[in-house]
Amino acid sequence: MPPAMPPAGSSAVTDTALLFDRVAIVGIGLIGSSLARALTEYGIARKVVCADRSADACAKALELGIVAEATTDLAAALAGADLVVLATPVGSFAAVGEAIGPLLKKGTIVTDVGSVKQATLRDIGPHLPDGVHLIPGHPVAGTEHSGPEAGFASLFQGRWCILTPPPGADRHALERVTEMWRRAGSTVEIMDANHHDRVLAITSHLPHLIAYTIVGTASDLEEDTKSEVIKFSAGGFRDFTRIAASDPVMWRDVFLNNREAVLEILQRFTEDLTALQRAIRWGEGEQLQDHFTKTRAIRRGIIDAKQA
Repeated sequence: MPPAMPPAGSSAVTDTALLFDRVAIVGIGLIGSSLARALTEYGIARKVVCADRSADACAKALELGIVAEATTDLAAALAGADLVVLATPVGSFAAVGEAIGPLLKKGTIVTDVGSVKQATLRDIGPHLPDGVHLIPGHPVAGTEHSGPEAGFASLFQGRWCILTPPPGADRHALERVTEMWRRAGSTVEIMDANHHDRVLAITSHLPHLIAYTIVGTASDLEEDTKSEVIKFSAGGFRDFTRIAASDPVMWRDVFLNNREAVLEILQRFTEDLTALQRAIRWGEGEQLQDHFTKTRAIRRGIIDAKQA
Protein backbone atom coordinates (compact mmCIF):
# COMPACT_ATOMS: atom_id res chain seq x y z
CA MET A 1 0.00 0.00 0.00
CA PRO A 2 1.20 3.59 -0.67
CA PRO A 3 2.03 5.70 2.36
CA ALA A 4 -0.93 7.53 3.87
CA MET A 5 -1.29 11.22 3.12
CA PRO A 6 -0.78 13.57 6.08
CA PRO A 7 -3.83 15.17 7.69
CA ALA A 8 -4.90 18.53 6.29
CA GLY A 9 -2.60 21.30 7.44
CA SER A 10 0.11 18.95 8.71
CA SER A 11 2.54 19.29 5.80
CA ALA A 12 5.88 20.86 6.55
CA VAL A 13 5.65 22.65 3.19
CA THR A 14 4.07 26.12 3.24
CA ASP A 15 2.05 27.72 0.45
CA THR A 16 4.66 30.42 -0.19
CA ALA A 17 7.97 28.58 0.16
CA LEU A 18 9.82 27.43 -2.93
CA LEU A 19 9.36 23.67 -3.17
CA PHE A 20 12.39 22.98 -5.34
CA ASP A 21 15.66 24.70 -6.12
CA ARG A 22 16.40 23.10 -9.51
CA VAL A 23 13.91 21.06 -11.51
CA ALA A 24 15.03 19.12 -14.58
CA ILE A 25 12.30 18.13 -17.03
CA VAL A 26 13.27 15.36 -19.44
CA GLY A 27 11.18 15.84 -22.57
CA ILE A 28 9.76 19.27 -23.38
CA GLY A 29 6.51 18.48 -25.21
CA LEU A 30 2.99 19.56 -24.26
CA ILE A 31 2.97 18.29 -20.67
CA GLY A 32 6.64 18.99 -19.96
CA SER A 33 6.44 22.56 -21.26
CA SER A 34 3.16 23.21 -19.44
CA LEU A 35 4.65 22.04 -16.16
CA ALA A 36 7.78 24.11 -16.77
CA ARG A 37 5.62 27.20 -17.22
CA ALA A 38 3.58 26.42 -14.10
CA LEU A 39 6.68 25.82 -11.96
CA THR A 40 8.02 29.24 -12.87
CA GLU A 41 4.82 31.30 -13.04
CA TYR A 42 3.43 30.00 -9.75
CA GLY A 43 6.72 30.30 -7.84
CA ILE A 44 7.11 26.55 -7.27
CA ALA A 45 10.76 26.24 -8.29
CA ARG A 46 13.71 28.62 -8.38
CA LYS A 47 15.13 27.30 -11.64
CA VAL A 48 13.64 25.02 -14.32
CA VAL A 49 15.80 23.36 -16.97
CA CYS A 50 15.07 20.73 -19.57
CA ALA A 51 16.74 17.98 -21.53
CA ASP A 52 15.43 16.78 -24.87
CA ARG A 53 17.01 14.69 -27.59
CA SER A 54 15.76 17.25 -30.14
CA ALA A 55 18.02 20.27 -30.46
CA ASP A 56 15.15 22.09 -32.19
CA ALA A 57 12.85 21.48 -29.21
CA CYS A 58 15.55 22.80 -26.88
CA ALA A 59 16.00 25.90 -29.02
CA LYS A 60 12.25 26.51 -29.10
CA ALA A 61 11.97 26.13 -25.31
CA LEU A 62 14.69 28.74 -24.83
CA GLU A 63 13.17 31.03 -27.45
CA LEU A 64 9.80 30.88 -25.67
CA GLY A 65 11.42 31.49 -22.29
CA ILE A 66 9.90 28.31 -20.84
CA VAL A 67 13.14 27.21 -19.15
CA ALA A 68 16.36 28.77 -17.94
CA GLU A 69 18.49 26.12 -19.66
CA ALA A 70 17.78 23.58 -22.40
CA THR A 71 20.21 20.93 -23.59
CA THR A 72 20.53 17.60 -25.34
CA ASP A 73 23.10 16.66 -22.68
CA LEU A 74 21.21 14.69 -20.03
CA ALA A 75 24.03 14.88 -17.49
CA ALA A 76 24.20 18.67 -17.76
CA ALA A 77 20.46 19.04 -17.21
CA LEU A 78 20.32 16.69 -14.22
CA ALA A 79 23.38 18.10 -12.44
CA GLY A 80 22.25 19.39 -9.06
CA ALA A 81 18.54 18.78 -9.69
CA ASP A 82 16.45 18.05 -6.62
CA LEU A 83 13.45 17.07 -8.77
CA VAL A 84 13.55 15.22 -12.10
CA VAL A 85 10.33 14.98 -14.13
CA LEU A 86 10.20 12.39 -16.90
CA ALA A 87 7.94 13.65 -19.70
CA THR A 88 9.02 11.33 -22.50
CA PRO A 89 6.89 8.54 -24.06
CA VAL A 90 6.37 5.57 -21.73
CA GLY A 91 8.14 3.26 -24.17
CA SER A 92 11.38 5.17 -23.56
CA PHE A 93 11.35 4.70 -19.79
CA ALA A 94 13.64 1.66 -19.55
CA ALA A 95 16.35 3.44 -21.55
CA VAL A 96 15.77 6.73 -19.75
CA GLY A 97 15.88 5.04 -16.35
CA GLU A 98 19.17 3.36 -17.16
CA ALA A 99 20.60 6.67 -18.39
CA ILE A 100 19.59 8.83 -15.45
CA GLY A 101 20.36 6.41 -12.61
CA PRO A 102 24.10 7.17 -12.35
CA LEU A 103 23.48 10.93 -12.69
CA LEU A 104 21.21 11.45 -9.68
CA LYS A 105 22.36 12.78 -6.33
CA LYS A 106 21.11 11.37 -3.05
CA GLY A 107 17.80 12.90 -2.02
CA THR A 108 16.64 13.63 -5.56
CA ILE A 109 12.96 13.00 -6.28
CA VAL A 110 12.04 11.39 -9.59
CA THR A 111 8.51 11.61 -10.92
CA ASP A 112 6.85 11.29 -14.32
CA VAL A 113 3.71 12.28 -16.24
CA GLY A 114 2.95 9.04 -18.09
CA SER A 115 -0.53 7.51 -18.22
CA VAL A 116 0.65 3.94 -17.47
CA LYS A 117 1.97 3.71 -13.92
CA GLN A 118 3.02 0.07 -13.63
CA ALA A 119 5.42 0.76 -16.49
CA THR A 120 7.03 3.56 -14.46
CA LEU A 121 7.59 1.29 -11.46
CA ARG A 122 8.87 -1.51 -13.68
CA ASP A 123 11.15 0.47 -15.99
CA ILE A 124 12.37 3.37 -13.84
CA GLY A 125 12.44 2.02 -10.28
CA PRO A 126 15.15 -0.66 -10.67
CA HIS A 127 17.63 1.89 -12.09
CA LEU A 128 17.43 4.41 -9.27
CA PRO A 129 20.17 4.29 -6.60
CA ASP A 130 19.50 4.16 -2.88
CA GLY A 131 18.49 7.53 -1.50
CA VAL A 132 16.68 8.61 -4.67
CA HIS A 133 12.89 8.73 -4.28
CA LEU A 134 10.43 7.61 -6.98
CA ILE A 135 6.92 9.12 -6.89
CA PRO A 136 5.16 8.22 -10.18
CA GLY A 137 2.51 10.69 -11.30
CA HIS A 138 -0.13 11.19 -13.97
CA PRO A 139 -1.68 14.62 -14.55
CA VAL A 140 -5.02 13.80 -16.20
CA ALA A 141 -4.88 16.73 -18.58
CA GLY A 142 -3.84 17.43 -22.14
CA THR A 143 -4.78 18.54 -25.62
CA GLU A 144 -4.29 17.04 -29.06
CA HIS A 145 -1.34 19.39 -29.67
CA SER A 146 2.32 18.59 -29.03
CA GLY A 147 5.67 20.31 -28.79
CA PRO A 148 7.04 23.00 -26.44
CA GLU A 149 4.97 25.72 -28.11
CA ALA A 150 1.73 23.84 -27.27
CA GLY A 151 2.09 24.14 -23.49
CA PHE A 152 0.41 26.60 -21.13
CA ALA A 153 0.68 27.04 -17.37
CA SER A 154 -3.05 26.68 -16.67
CA LEU A 155 -3.32 23.24 -18.32
CA PHE A 156 -3.59 21.51 -14.94
CA GLN A 157 -6.09 23.92 -13.35
CA GLY A 158 -9.14 22.06 -12.06
CA ARG A 159 -7.81 18.68 -13.24
CA TRP A 160 -6.85 15.54 -11.36
CA CYS A 161 -3.30 14.39 -10.83
CA ILE A 162 -2.95 10.77 -9.74
CA LEU A 163 0.15 9.74 -7.79
CA THR A 164 1.06 6.05 -7.43
CA PRO A 165 3.92 5.85 -4.91
CA PRO A 166 5.40 2.35 -4.45
CA PRO A 167 5.29 0.62 -1.05
CA GLY A 168 7.76 2.26 1.31
CA ALA A 169 7.95 5.50 -0.66
CA ASP A 170 9.47 8.43 1.20
CA ARG A 171 6.71 10.40 2.92
CA HIS A 172 8.40 13.79 2.56
CA ALA A 173 9.01 13.22 -1.16
CA LEU A 174 5.34 12.34 -1.60
CA GLU A 175 4.31 15.51 0.26
CA ARG A 176 6.48 17.69 -1.98
CA VAL A 177 5.23 16.18 -5.25
CA THR A 178 1.65 16.41 -3.99
CA GLU A 179 2.13 20.07 -3.12
CA MET A 180 3.73 20.77 -6.50
CA TRP A 181 0.65 19.53 -8.36
CA ARG A 182 -1.69 21.26 -5.91
CA ARG A 183 0.02 24.59 -6.57
CA ALA A 184 -0.19 23.91 -10.32
CA GLY A 185 -3.97 23.78 -9.86
CA SER A 186 -4.64 20.04 -9.66
CA THR A 187 -6.55 17.93 -7.18
CA VAL A 188 -4.29 15.07 -6.13
CA GLU A 189 -5.41 11.47 -5.67
CA ILE A 190 -3.20 8.68 -4.31
CA MET A 191 -3.81 5.33 -5.98
CA ASP A 192 -2.30 1.89 -6.45
CA ALA A 193 -0.51 1.66 -9.82
CA ASN A 194 -2.41 -1.42 -10.98
CA HIS A 195 -5.76 0.16 -10.11
CA HIS A 196 -4.74 3.35 -11.92
CA ASP A 197 -3.99 1.44 -15.11
CA ARG A 198 -7.35 -0.36 -15.02
CA VAL A 199 -9.27 2.87 -14.44
CA LEU A 200 -7.42 4.78 -17.18
CA ALA A 201 -7.94 1.89 -19.61
CA ILE A 202 -11.65 2.77 -19.69
CA THR A 203 -11.58 6.53 -19.12
CA SER A 204 -8.73 7.40 -21.49
CA HIS A 205 -7.08 4.55 -23.35
CA LEU A 206 -10.17 2.87 -24.86
CA PRO A 207 -11.69 6.21 -26.03
CA HIS A 208 -8.46 7.01 -27.84
CA LEU A 209 -8.41 3.56 -29.44
CA ILE A 210 -12.01 3.99 -30.61
CA ALA A 211 -11.24 7.45 -31.98
CA TYR A 212 -8.24 6.20 -33.93
CA THR A 213 -10.39 3.36 -35.31
CA ILE A 214 -13.32 5.54 -36.40
CA VAL A 215 -11.10 8.11 -38.09
CA GLY A 216 -9.11 5.28 -39.68
CA THR A 217 -12.34 3.77 -41.04
CA ALA A 218 -13.26 7.13 -42.55
CA SER A 219 -9.85 7.42 -44.19
CA ASP A 220 -10.40 4.04 -45.88
CA LEU A 221 -13.65 5.10 -47.58
CA GLU A 222 -13.88 5.82 -51.29
CA GLU A 223 -12.50 9.26 -52.12
CA ASP A 224 -15.88 10.86 -52.96
CA THR A 225 -17.45 9.60 -49.72
CA LYS A 226 -14.40 10.54 -47.67
CA SER A 227 -14.51 14.13 -48.94
CA GLU A 228 -18.16 14.39 -47.90
CA VAL A 229 -17.37 12.96 -44.47
CA ILE A 230 -14.85 15.77 -43.99
CA LYS A 231 -17.17 18.41 -45.49
CA PHE A 232 -20.21 17.49 -43.41
CA SER A 233 -18.47 16.48 -40.18
CA ALA A 234 -20.87 16.72 -37.27
CA GLY A 235 -19.83 17.41 -33.69
CA GLY A 236 -19.32 13.76 -32.77
CA PHE A 237 -16.95 13.05 -35.64
CA ARG A 238 -15.08 16.31 -35.03
CA ASP A 239 -14.53 15.23 -31.42
CA PHE A 240 -13.14 11.90 -32.61
CA THR A 241 -10.75 13.60 -35.03
CA ARG A 242 -9.50 15.86 -32.22
CA ILE A 243 -8.72 12.84 -30.02
CA ALA A 244 -7.21 10.94 -32.94
CA ALA A 245 -4.83 13.86 -33.61
CA SER A 246 -2.96 13.09 -30.37
CA ASP A 247 0.73 12.15 -30.39
CA PRO A 248 0.95 8.76 -32.16
CA VAL A 249 4.22 7.74 -30.48
CA MET A 250 2.83 8.41 -27.02
CA TRP A 251 -0.33 6.42 -27.68
CA ARG A 252 1.52 3.54 -29.29
CA ASP A 253 3.51 3.23 -26.08
CA VAL A 254 0.42 3.53 -23.87
CA PHE A 255 -1.32 0.62 -25.58
CA LEU A 256 1.77 -1.58 -25.58
CA ASN A 257 2.51 -0.91 -21.92
CA ASN A 258 -1.06 -1.25 -20.65
CA ARG A 259 -2.07 -4.05 -22.98
CA GLU A 260 -3.68 -6.37 -20.41
CA ALA A 261 -6.03 -3.75 -18.97
CA VAL A 262 -6.84 -2.34 -22.42
CA LEU A 263 -7.56 -5.78 -23.89
CA GLU A 264 -9.81 -6.64 -20.94
CA ILE A 265 -11.83 -3.43 -21.34
CA LEU A 266 -11.83 -3.81 -25.12
CA GLN A 267 -13.37 -7.29 -24.78
CA ARG A 268 -16.15 -5.92 -22.56
CA PHE A 269 -16.73 -3.06 -25.00
CA THR A 270 -16.93 -5.51 -27.91
CA GLU A 271 -19.56 -7.54 -26.07
CA ASP A 272 -21.61 -4.41 -25.35
CA LEU A 273 -21.27 -3.30 -28.97
CA THR A 274 -22.51 -6.69 -30.16
CA ALA A 275 -25.57 -6.36 -27.90
CA LEU A 276 -26.35 -2.93 -29.39
CA GLN A 277 -25.85 -4.31 -32.89
CA ARG A 278 -28.40 -7.02 -32.12
CA ALA A 279 -30.87 -4.48 -30.71
CA ILE A 280 -30.63 -2.34 -33.84
CA ARG A 281 -31.00 -5.36 -36.12
CA TRP A 282 -34.14 -6.58 -34.33
CA GLY A 283 -35.68 -3.15 -33.82
CA GLU A 284 -35.48 -3.29 -30.02
CA GLY A 285 -36.09 0.41 -29.47
CA GLU A 286 -36.82 0.14 -25.75
CA GLN A 287 -33.46 -1.53 -25.09
CA LEU A 288 -31.65 1.16 -27.08
CA GLN A 289 -33.45 3.97 -25.24
CA ASP A 290 -32.72 2.40 -21.84
CA HIS A 291 -29.05 2.12 -22.74
CA PHE A 292 -28.82 5.70 -24.00
CA THR A 293 -30.62 7.01 -20.90
CA LYS A 294 -28.16 5.23 -18.62
CA THR A 295 -25.12 6.53 -20.48
CA ARG A 296 -26.51 10.07 -20.52
CA ALA A 297 -26.32 10.06 -16.74
CA ILE A 298 -22.54 9.49 -16.94
CA ARG A 299 -22.16 12.73 -18.90
CA ARG A 300 -24.14 14.62 -16.30
CA GLY A 301 -21.90 13.18 -13.59
CA ILE A 302 -18.79 14.38 -15.43
CA ILE A 303 -20.26 17.88 -15.74
CA ASP A 304 -21.19 17.93 -12.06
CA ALA A 305 -17.61 16.93 -11.22
CA LYS A 306 -16.42 19.91 -13.34
CA GLN A 307 -14.38 17.64 -15.60
CA ALA A 308 -16.08 18.81 -18.81
